[in-house]
Amino acid sequence: MKYGFIGCGNMGSALIKAVAKKIGGENLFISDFDKTKAENLAKTIGAYHVTNREIASNCDFVVVGVKPQVIKSLFEEIGSILNMRNDVTVISMAAGVSVESIQNMLTDHTKVIRIMPNLPAEVNEGVILYCTSKDIENEKVNDFLSAFSLCGVVDKIGENLIDAASAVSGCGPAFVFMFIQSLADAAVSCGIPRDNALLYASQTVLGAAKLAITTGEHPEKLKDAVCSPGGSTIAGVAALEDNAFRSAVEKAVVASYKRTTELFKK
Repeated sequence: MKYGFIGCGNMGSALIKAVAKKIGGENLFISDFDKTKAENLAKTIGAYHVTNREIASNCDFVVVGVKPQVIKSLFEEIGSILNMRNDVTVISMAAGVSVESIQNMLTDHTKVIRIMPNLPAEVNEGVILYCTSKDIENEKVNDFLSAFSLCGVVDKIGENLIDAASAVSGCGPAFVFMFIQSLADAAVSCGIPRDNALLYASQTVLGAAKLAITTGEHPEKLKDAVCSPGGSTIAGVAALEDNAFRSAVEKAVVASYKRTTELFKK
């Protein structure tokens, strides 16, 4: 199967690199408005740099990695080609753009897989949420799942929930990076060299996440396990609570979700 990626920004590039590890660069075709970027990426992974129309004409899966604001103009460019084919599947990662909206821009029989990925897919530790059009064949879905399997967790979710879930998995890495930076800055304030502080902070977040997934324990229980009576950790937890840490995180996720729902309305 041939996969064509239209758009190789940060997220598109992360997926391209992960998929290349699974299916090989010889089955990947890349285009982007920044031709130099697309050419360099194609050379790096042994893929092909081609045009949008060539991808629409020749690839079994067309992965749309452009911003929601320009997806309509992209389909105006390649829609006539896609609409003449019954053997193509469109994979869209445009935030806020529903399966129905894509079919309205193309045809109501277009096979669509809508995905919401996140940046850690580049290192095989990402989350890809997906939903599909109603009449898509299981064979197509299985091929997609196989090709994207090295990205990390690939999980099916109802389209009515995908925007809310992506506010956690898609936007969440930015919040986590801010947390890592804050931990490291605090360590530097306490006298730890910057490189060491970043390593300790990053590994601490990685280890805590792995422990939560591996044990399946509730985060509150794991937090309590670290907090000794009258100890250092509970003092830090109290300081976080005094500064509305949990509330700030909740507000960030909700704000991201609200913004996602607004994107395609403009």
